[in-house]
Amino acid sequence: MNLPAELAACAGLVETSDPDRFAATMAAPPDARARLWPLYALNLELARAPYASPEPLVAEMRLQWWIDQIAALGTGGVGQGDVAAALVALLDHQPDVAPLLSVMAEARRWECWTDPFGDETAFATYLDHTAGNLMWAAALALGAPPAAETPVRAFAYAAGLANWLAAVPDLTARGRHPLCDGHPAAIAALARGGLAAIACARRKSALVPAACHPALWPGWSARARLKEAARHPERVALGLTEPTRLHRSLCLIQRGITRRW
Repeated sequence: MNLPAELAACAGLVETSDPDRFAATMAAPPDARARLWPLYALNLELARAPYASPEPLVAEMRLQWWIDQIAALGTGGVGQGDVAAALVALLDHQPDVAPLLSVMAEARRWECWTDPFGDETAFATYLDHTAGNLMWAAALALGAPPAAETPVRAFAYAAGLANWLAAVPDLTARGRHPLCDGHPAAIAALARGGLAAIACARRKSALVPAACHPALWPGWSARARLKEAARHPERVALGLTEPTRLHRSLCLIQRGITRRW
């Protein structure tokens, strides 16, 4: 499949830096890949920006550059660079995605600094504005109807939480305070809440059309990670078990065949 240069650049960025989302996207139909790769490449750029410099103000300036890029794209501008260029076609097709990306970028300001979350509500809002907005934007790009938003966001919360718990050692090493309460009982309760969100999302799975399922496939490992954190919360500080490449491939092949999430 020959890709435009900017889309190929996005795919290469995702392949190099986000193997879960790259594998999930490769399991999707080619037309879906072209809509998902720009979103996932942008997510990587936004995730990197807060760590572009040890100086918070400099890091925030880098993030602000991306916030300005998204604002320009949302008003019909062309932006700068391959990722912005690849997003143009997507936003022309689905303009409702642009406000989601703006909120997603703004939420990343928290990571530029070292202050802890104010409370659990602030933490949940952060997950919804980042993981939730990304997954809902991906679902919208694949044609999701408004009724699908509730189950998609519930599943996105669980997937975002699972990834966040897996990233705790790295975030701590970077001087961040990733959890409001790092005690094992609190972590276990948080993980159980994520598992409940998955159950809630699956009860409403009929609201999510099959064509939109690839948007949810990046959360393929969420349930296993959350179960591990619920049973062994002390492992979160040291690092949850990383799935093997073979396990990832088998799980995503199964989803590609069954078209489930």
